[in-house]
Amino acid sequence: MDNTLRIYAIVRGDLQMTSGKCSAQSGHAYVNSLLEALKQNPNIIQEYMPDGIGTKVCLVAKNEAELRFAHYRAKERKLPCSLIIDSGHVMPPFFDGNPIVTALGIGPCTRDQVDFIIGKFNLL
Repeated sequence: MDNTLRIYAIVRGDLQMTSGKCSAQSGHAYVNSLLEALKQNPNIIQEYMPDGIGTKVCLVAKNEAELRFAHYRAKERKLPCSLIIDSGHVMPPFFDGNPIVTALGIGPCTRDQVDFIIGKFNLL
């Protein structure tokens, strides 16, 4: 059993984001999920980052429906999570200034806690 805490960022593969855009959305997912975790457990930082770093994993979902379902399942299990909605940015054809779901952060949690949600996603 692996008790390592990780934060998982799942980004939408269908948006054809540039590597910079994808990195930014993953970063938002990591940070926002950690902030949600802090609300549940103020000591999570010591558990997640005992050496000052913390493990992060980036995965890719096929589309928004997969991302929203993963979000639903994470919330159902009361795992810290954050759905990232980008707004105001223009980068045709998908980013036209309207709000758009881009990523999901889950964790910090162990692989055992989240495997049933992330098992079908591939590494980015």
